[in-house]
Amino acid sequence: MKIVMAHGSGGNATRELIKDLFHKYLANDYLDKMEDSAILPVSEYPLAMTTDSFVVTPLEFPGGDIGKLAVCGTVNDLWMAGAEPQYLTAGFILEEGLDLDLLDRVVASLSRTAKEAGIKIVAGDTKVVQGNGGLYINTAGLGFRKSGRHIGTDVIREGDALIVSGDLGNHHACIMSQRMEIVNSIQSDCANLGPMVEDLLQAGIEVRAMRDITRGGLGTVLNEIAEASNHAVEIEEKSIPVDPEVKSFCDILGLDPLYMANEGKFLCITAQEHAERALNILKQNPLGTKARLIGSVTETGKPLVTVKTRLGGKRVIDVLYGEGLPRIC
Repeated sequence: MKIVMAHGSGGNATRELIKDLFHKYLANDYLDKMEDSAILPVSEYPLAMTTDSFVVTPLEFPGGDIGKLAVCGTVNDLWMAGAEPQYLTAGFILEEGLDLDLLDRVVASLSRTAKEAGIKIVAGDTKVVQGNGGLYINTAGLGFRKSGRHIGTDVIREGDALIVSGDLGNHHACIMSQRMEIVNSIQSDCANLGPMVEDLLQAGIEVRAMRDITRGGLGTVLNEIAEASNHAVEIEEKSIPVDPEVKSFCDILGLDPLYMANEGKFLCITAQEHAERALNILKQNPLGTKARLIGSVTETGKPLVTVKTRLGGKRVIDVLYGEGLPRIC
């Protein structure tokens, strides 16, 4: 067996690769939690640490570029653990033939996005390899989580509410449109989720867990949550927010927004009694105006994801199978 593109889809093939190979050699108490960031008790305030790599094609796209994506993707993983990002490293792998003007724009964008997020780039590396003008960025992020704040799948409870912060599928549809040279006005949702998360935490919302909805889409994220927490979750199809132009794009190409990647949306699980207030807080942010309550945690001891259809039936939502869209982030 050899590596295929499906291993990078964020779906079932990715999960099997991690479980059957990487976990076999690298398992430990921190990694086994499979959260977006590891929480390390090395100081008065717990330290959150994450790493990510970015390989998107094209390197520039409506709404962003690989530099902006690298910063937003990394800080979002820290915010999903309830940690405030502080420091970032950036390693650049440059393929021979890369245009220097393009590289200049990407690094400028990365710098600008980091400053807007209030973090410092404190270390970096550059390698040049043979290729066709490509560019890849690897990052590591560090942040601090306030003492006493516990956010993770282990505190999810039956009855908790599921909220998504906005329309699904914009980044996926944007990148696919660029590759297929389809003319439309769809832009990537690439964004720093920090302000929305900070508003929730400062308001005292009882946030159980959060996940940014990237590769594999909402369907895969929900399955990861159900498996890690050992709870069943159910969502309402009519409550899932999708931009009309993205929906039309999906209808034409036979795509399901539940499995499409995003770069500026997250799933927030809160105590049921805090759900409406959390929803109102998110909607006050320009990035969260389309936030929706989409379902709830329904049963303990049964890690299953179901959706109540518009016709009143139910169907099981599994993780993404197959390739999806490669090199999307």
